[in-house]
Amino acid sequence: MTPKSKQRVFIASALAIASLIAVFFLTKSAPDFSGPGQGKVVVVVVRGDSISGIASTLKDAGVVASPEAFINAANANSKSKSIGPGRYSMLNEMSGAGAVELMLDPKSRADSRLVLPEGLRINQSLAEASAATSIPVKSFTDSLNSDGNLGLPAYANGNAEGFLFPASYDLAGDETSDATLQMLFSRFNQASKEMNLEASATALGKTPYDVIKVASLVQAEGHPNDYAKIARVIYNRLELGMPLQLDTTVAYGLGITKLSLSADELRSKTPFNTYVNPGLPKTPINSPGAAAIKAALNPAKGPWKYFVTVNLDTGETKFAKNYNKFLKAKAELQNYLKNRG
Repeated sequence: MTPKSKQRVFIASALAIASLIAVFFLTKSAPDFSGPGQGKVVVVVVRGDSISGIASTLKDAGVVASPEAFINAANANSKSKSIGPGRYSMLNEMSGAGAVELMLDPKSRADSRLVLPEGLRINQSLAEASAATSIPVKSFTDSLNSDGNLGLPAYANGNAEGFLFPASYDLAGDETSDATLQMLFSRFNQASKEMNLEASATALGKTPYDVIKVASLVQAEGHPNDYAKIARVIYNRLELGMPLQLDTTVAYGLGITKLSLSADELRSKTPFNTYVNPGLPKTPINSPGAAAIKAALNPAKGPWKYFVTVNLDTGETKFAKNYNKFLKAKAELQNYLKNRG
């Protein structure tokens, strides 16, 4: 080996040793808080932030003692790769490992999520989206009324009612009305694909849009345990040419949410009054969840033509194939309401 080659080996070895020393001191000597933390501080992680960028943000906010403390802990936890953009509720003076664990806990994202329960009407869903994102409701309605491609299924004919899919959505804090709606419609499309909605609807002899309408009625009318039987009642009545006579559709058409409707309200002239209009309502009346959609695609087998929820506290529902049994169940509901005051 020539002197020059020996020199190159020495330099390479020196660099390797220096790197090892740097790693040793980075992992062993980085300033780190020992306590679990205290107080509360909100940290915002923006899109595209790396682990080192997040670490610097946490250090500047007083969450960790040094960026290295967080980086070391993140490198030691394979789940840290899932830390995404959004608002995190953290503590002051946390250990690096504690900060990583808290950021991985869904509870830390409570203020950075849009949660849409099953059965919300579109105005309710948009109000929730506005509250979570601080985007005015009008911006959402403007987006829905625009010609932009937001991902709404073509068979919805431009009407978003029924398609703001119920789920929990992580927010980054920089959403726009268009991007938020695209996220909700994308989640619906994902669920639709998972349930094979369009092909299953065709096999049932229905359009996908009619299935979503039925699912919204199922969602509004009953307990999850009864979804499949309620779907069967709806289909049976449609096949027999009977009006659906569902109070929930009447209430939707009137823009109210009360359970007990007056005779005048039941005679109201809206496209959603299934007492006076045959068939399904003009559009879905809410955004149904996966369970209701699956029930609409897979109705129970049975001859029932009527159902009545006789106890609003427990959700107990009785089904009947003849009118006399239906009247008995209805009397049971009226007695329940009377005793309830």
